[in-house]
Amino acid sequence: MITRPSDETPGHAAAPAADPIAVRAAGGLGLLALGGWLLTTTRPWQKPNSPITLGLDWTASGALLICGLVLLTRCIRTVHAAPEAPYEPAAGTPHDQPGHPEDLPPAHPA
Repeated sequence: MITRPSDETPGHAAAPAADPIAVRAAGGLGLLALGGWLLTTTRPWQKPNSPITLGLDWTASGALLICGLVLLTRCIRTVHAAPEAPYEPAAGTPHDQPGHPEDLPPAHPA
């Protein structure tokens, strides 16, 4: 049993904020799973239903699958994208130097 006081503050320490990319990726995977589950449980190719019901089933599952795929793709691109370097103009180019009229070559008539 510990008898000395602890250095920790009372209560729980605040949990760090969740990474927004991981949350989006998890949402995308969830949408993919939900769309796949809806497609396999309704099985529109095995049940003779009305065309409206079949259309709604296919539309809902397709929309879920596409939204999940788009979300997951955006997260993968964000994670694996090359880091953006700040723009640094090339040194020594005439476009980066302030211009003086006396530094210009004489104009040649055409």
